[in-house]
Amino acid sequence: MIAPFDVPRLPKLVFGAGLLARLPELVRGFGDKALLVTGSRSLTSSRRLDAILAGLKAASIEVHHASVSGEPAPAFVDATAAQFRGQGVSVVVAVGGGSAVDAGKAVSAMLAEDGSVVEYLEGVGKRKPSGSKVPFIAVPTTAGTGSEATKNAVLSRVGPDGFKRSLRHDRYVPDAALIDPELALTCPPDVSGACGVDAFTQLLEAYVCVRANPFTDSLALGAMALVRDHLLPACTGQDLKARSAMAYAAYASGVCLANAGLGVIHGLAGTIGGWYPIPHGVICAALATRAIAANIKALRACGDQGRPALTKYAGVGALLAGSDPNDLEVSTLKENPVKLDQEALRGILVSRIVE
Repeated sequence: MIAPFDVPRLPKLVFGAGLLARLPELVRGFGDKALLVTGSRSLTSSRRLDAILAGLKAASIEVHHASVSGEPAPAFVDATAAQFRGQGVSVVVAVGGGSAVDAGKAVSAMLAEDGSVVEYLEGVGKRKPSGSKVPFIAVPTTAGTGSEATKNAVLSRVGPDGFKRSLRHDRYVPDAALIDPELALTCPPDVSGACGVDAFTQLLEAYVCVRANPFTDSLALGAMALVRDHLLPACTGQDLKARSAMAYAAYASGVCLANAGLGVIHGLAGTIGGWYPIPHGVICAALATRAIAANIKALRACGDQGRPALTKYAGVGALLAGSDPNDLEVSTLKENPVKLDQEALRGILVSRIVE
């Protein structure tokens, strides 16, 4: 019997190589005045930005542009929202990596709120967001955070008193996600690798989370298989097939984390990211093996209550090693669960992901 679960909301998804050309059509569905949020370097220095602006102009859309540098900070969100609040912006469009998407998502929310975004951040502020926002379209250019599918925007203030916290509401899920894998072809190998590890750890943690359900499980397993086959090719060349697979895996990781949750890897990575300017995926990679080992140790101590999650860990190990996790679970797990979960830990996360 399948236990009850709910999926609050998903964005309209437009997925495929070359479909960036549909952006003006999507924007037009919300109005004719757009606020475009991008990163400060790669897109702005490429011809992609010129093409985006030209396409929107040809569709008679008035465009205002704001660029975010590095991790999105509350100061950027506050300044941008203050500048455009009450100016009749009909849609916010974020084109860029996870930082740009989170920044645009937060701006779309704060255009409909008052005060500073810090007042609404989980674990920092005391005000609850209303859920009102300006419509938001996410166009990711990297494959990692899955922010194009989530209901939260992660903001950072880095330093000794820093934090990395979420602005969250079910209504903050993007109204549309336009995922064109061609946009990631020029993403550097180190960024592609860090983003890919972020997506993988999100899929894994959502898969073994206590709030996992058959919907998120099926997405997570399929996407982890894609990471197995395509992460390294995506980091080492102009492989559109690999980029497409990783783009889908990242989107699936966002859906999974939004509907099942995460775990200790991301719990620690968020805190560390508030103290030091280290790429999020790099932190996840550094934490992964020890965090999973600690989880497995705790699950073993739970006896029969820990067996379902141990079964899942072993299944992921089998999946990434090229075996069928269902066959492995039925034929071998009951005989030697310790051996299998250790193989998942050593053979997969160490040799294929972390290194």
